[in-house]
Amino acid sequence: MTKKTDVAESQFQTDSPSKTADSKLLIDSITEGLLEKKARDIKILDVRALTTLTDYFVVCHGNSETQIRALANSATEKVKEDLGENVWKKEGLDARRWIILDYVNVVVHIFSEEKRQYYGIERMWNDAEITEVEDTE
Repeated sequence: MTKKTDVAESQFQTDSPSKTADSKLLIDSITEGLLEKKARDIKILDVRALTTLTDYFVVCHGNSETQIRALANSATEKVKEDLGENVWKKEGLDARRWIILDYVNVVVHIFSEEKRQYYGIERMWNDAEITEVEDTE
């Protein structure tokens, strides 16, 4: 069971019945998919007040290229299963050291531990409100 997030209003809206602008639903589905494959140190960064690019970043890391790929697949499959929504853009699936899944209002960053430390996305967005996701199972 995952710790549910308490997420406020999104700055994004959609008029498509097949898309959700509900960031809370997306984040809950994404984090459940990541936890199913044992993602490490999952953090949610609320960047709504800092940028117009997105509402939230979900950041985590895996221990191997195989796990990083599995984390990305699990998150995208869980969102598709729960919400019927496909990722808008995907990057890094071939290199598997930093995979980005862009759902517009939520952007998922799945790193290797080394790349996460190197790029320091949490340090870069240190004014963001950060929520840590705990695996409660």
